[in-house]
Amino acid sequence: MQTKTVLILGANSDVAKAAIQQYTAKGYRVIAASRSTEALESFVKQSVPQRELVTIQYFDAADFGSHAPFYAQLPEKPHIVVYAAGFLKNNEAALLDFDGAFRMMQVHYAGAVSILNIIAMDAKNERLERIIGLSSLSGVRGRKSNFIYGSTKSAFTQYLAGLRQYLFARRITVNVIVAGYIRSKMTAGLNLPESLMLEPAFIANAVVNAGSGFTIVPGLKWKLIYTALKYMPERLVAKLP
Repeated sequence: MQTKTVLILGANSDVAKAAIQQYTAKGYRVIAASRSTEALESFVKQSVPQRELVTIQYFDAADFGSHAPFYAQLPEKPHIVVYAAGFLKNNEAALLDFDGAFRMMQVHYAGAVSILNIIAMDAKNERLERIIGLSSLSGVRGRKSNFIYGSTKSAFTQYLAGLRQYLFARRITVNVIVAGYIRSKMTAGLNLPESLMLEPAFIANAVVNAGSGFTIVPGLKWKLIYTALKYMPERLVAKLP
């Protein structure tokens, strides 16, 4: 049986780290790509028993010009690609600081489109079978408390939906993980309800075991919230924080 290779973009996120552990436990080779290579090296050394299966590469989602050379120089082309890069700026701060808002747009959407287009259009990589994007319930409906962040995730989700249709004839599956609140360094310090917090390993399990469906919403409570948000009348959405 051929050992599969997974390319994780934004591999220093908490969900991505848990995915590295779970993929390698299954015997997959992982190319972990991030700006934070030193942090990744420390994590792999301390927390990944099968660390010989992990290769660490430098990747900056917002450095679009570097994406083609990055992909060309990979040690091997992937069977599975996971886009997990993230950046969060408080909505009020983002309204006043366009650089912060633009960074979210670059990391969550423009950077994803840049690198995933390159990967998807590599017709020579006949082993590519799946692309998975980590999105958010914040992108389901615009809400006054986080609509800038949410808009970047909404754009990413719609891109993945179209990419799924585009790649269908090549039998490449595209999934989007529409996640709720995740206990991570990105949400540390935010006042979020404890009863709705999800562990990174739980989200990573949904990534590693993604099936054929497009939208994957981990957690029963969040499935219900997703459905309610999707179909809620605008007058009720307006009352949400």
